[in-house]
Amino acid sequence: MAAPHPIRGSNKKHRPMSEINVVPYIDVMLVLLVIFMATAPLLTQGVSVELPKVDSELIDETKQADPMVVSINQQGDYFLEVGSSNRKAIELEKLLIRVKAKRSQAPDTAVLIRGDERVPYGKVVALMGQLQQSGVENVGLITEPVETN
Repeated sequence: MAAPHPIRGSNKKHRPMSEINVVPYIDVMLVLLVIFMATAPLLTQGVSVELPKVDSELIDETKQADPMVVSINQQGDYFLEVGSSNRKAIELEKLLIRVKAKRSQAPDTAVLIRGDERVPYGKVVALMGQLQQSGVENVGLITEPVETN
């Protein structure tokens, strides 16, 4: 008589396992959680600017694609934001060159100014004048809506 095979040798009947192993799913969820926790602060980067609060109409953004936003922070530093570009301080001359270059490629690109409310009015007006001299006909101002209590 031949020796029984070690795996098949037992006379016990094996039932199919009816439990789901959730450990791999938990591992995947934990990895996704870590990824989202690491990337969430990066999504809200920007120049810290206290915008003046004004009751104004909203701009229809469906007509415009990725406007150029020129920001002026409290210290008077300039920043140029086009799409998801980096947000580093830039000199006014370089800013004007970049605005000209972008508008030569896409003349319908809107130019908006986001000025901190603590920046002197003259600095914002001077920036608007410089932009208009470099060929930007319409310059918009970004504000925050007035809070109604």
